[in-house]
Amino acid sequence: MGSAPVLSSTSKIAAASRTRWGILAMLFIVTTINYADRATIAIAGPDVAKDLGLTSLQMGYVFSAFAWSYVLAQLPGGWLLDKFGSKTTYFFSIFLWSLFTLLQGFVGFVSGGAALLLLIVLRLLVGAAEAPAFPGNSRITSAWFPTHERGLAASIFNSAQYFATVAFAPLMGWMVYSFGWQSIFFFMGVLGIVLALVWRKVIYSPKEHPALSASELDYISQGGALVDLDSGRSNQHTASVNTFACIKELLSSRMLLGVYIGQYCINALTYFFLTWFPLYLVQERGMNILQAGFLASLPAIAGFLGGISGGWFSDRLLKKGYSLTVARKLPIVLGMLMSTSMIACNYVDTDVLIIAIMSLAFFGKGVGALGWAVVADTSPKEAGGLSGGLFNTFGNSAGIVTPIVIGYIVHSTGSFAGALAYVGAHAAIVIISYLFVVGEIKRITLSKSITSEPVN
Repeated sequence: MGSAPVLSSTSKIAAASRTRWGILAMLFIVTTINYADRATIAIAGPDVAKDLGLTSLQMGYVFSAFAWSYVLAQLPGGWLLDKFGSKTTYFFSIFLWSLFTLLQGFVGFVSGGAALLLLIVLRLLVGAAEAPAFPGNSRITSAWFPTHERGLAASIFNSAQYFATVAFAPLMGWMVYSFGWQSIFFFMGVLGIVLALVWRKVIYSPKEHPALSASELDYISQGGALVDLDSGRSNQHTASVNTFACIKELLSSRMLLGVYIGQYCINALTYFFLTWFPLYLVQERGMNILQAGFLASLPAIAGFLGGISGGWFSDRLLKKGYSLTVARKLPIVLGMLMSTSMIACNYVDTDVLIIAIMSLAFFGKGVGALGWAVVADTSPKEAGGLSGGLFNTFGNSAGIVTPIVIGYIVHSTGSFAGALAYVGAHAAIVIISYLFVVGEIKRITLSKSITSEPVN
């Protein structure tokens, strides 16, 4: 675990092969659309609230609806990934979340309580459909990437959440401004359905990919990639694991509990950005939705750059001979220190400084967002989807709590000052968790009693 593997000349040629990076590019594109679909409600939020007559409290519940079902569907989604494989499960995930995104555009044709209820129901359906996505990303990178490249791979697909804002927030802001808020739901829904069809054509497991060379397969396999994870699906992984006993054993790990706490807090920052940040710029800073859509992309650019930098830095530490524990923890701690800076927005008045501070905070958040790399490093080989689902269950509980708490803070105080302090404090808790709870980062090995009992 301490030193990076020495590559032979053959391995170096394989390392330069692009097949696995093409798979990662597809994950990046899909995750970009995933987060753009999540963000539609934030960009449309001011106009939706105005047209449907919704209060801040009601919008808080609308914002959180996605996360309720997303969290509840994580373990079933992980089980489906282990049962049917990443390609098939992910295809249905993309198709369904895109369909439910498209249907949100029709909410404007009803009014009053019916409109609120329909909007919440559709957000619940989007959340449930998206549940397998990130555990699927983790599973696929575990199968395609050796350990010393996994930090960068995970950070690339994870950084798509920022790229989604960079690529789509200005576009969606312009569409709302020019064509009405319904237009972005129609556009994103159709785009996602087309992408689901592309996914079926380009995604394979390593041993089934028609373009993968033998040398690259040897390179990733020797480097720790789980190349057999989805090869020739025969339910071998699902049948050999007792699901509930596996969950109990994962929850008994102090290391994983520390990681779960950290991910919850990191996602509190994410959900503030995905839900309330545009409204913060409009309500607290007096911008119009077109300005907010554009300026929200600047912290997102910083977050994207931070995400790539954090993954590169972590893998670089591994190649320099540092332990996996140091290589993962150091970027997380440094990144979260930068993220606490968002609290300073309460003490400045100019828009330029606000955006600069938020950009620093989300650059740090990107650097520290290595949770999925840690999951790929630690998940049991027999239950990668289930482990990722459990991790995402804890992490996205923040999506339930954060929008509602911020809604109450803003409603009761008439200001976002308390909300920024609340979100910024979560970054400090991440640091405490990784320094004092997580301990050594290593792969979990399930006990024989768990792996020998089939699931009915």
